[in-house]
Amino acid sequence: QVQLVESGGGLVQAGGSLRLSCAASGSSFSSYAMGWFRQVPGKEREFVAAISWSGIRIYYADSVKGRFTISRDNAKNTVYLQMNSLKPEDTAVYFCAAAGDYDVIRRRLDYDYRGQGTQVTVSS
Repeated sequence: QVQLVESGGGLVQAGGSLRLSCAASGSSFSSYAMGWFRQVPGKEREFVAAISWSGIRIYYADSVKGRFTISRDNAKNTVYLQMNSLKPEDTAVYFCAAAGDYDVIRRRLDYDYRGQGTQVTVSS
């Protein structure tokens, strides 16, 4: 079992930056692949980024490539999402997710555990 708690969301103007954090507790964080997803009410969740347990494999959705950076610190049981050059269409609830297999997030766009999410609002 892994418990995930996100923080760092807020209101920012277009072109600005935010850094999201996801603190994990429970067993063996360093063995899990991690990812970020986002969701707008009434729409399907959207994959944002994935990172393998070692941090070596990283994958981004085309919509955020070049603007967002995912990273992790296994010593702190934390995964991050640095978001730069934010656009109004990035507005959503962002949540982090964990999976025992990197390909569950990377290819199946799914997960085993997820957090509650944090709201990101980008004004134009």
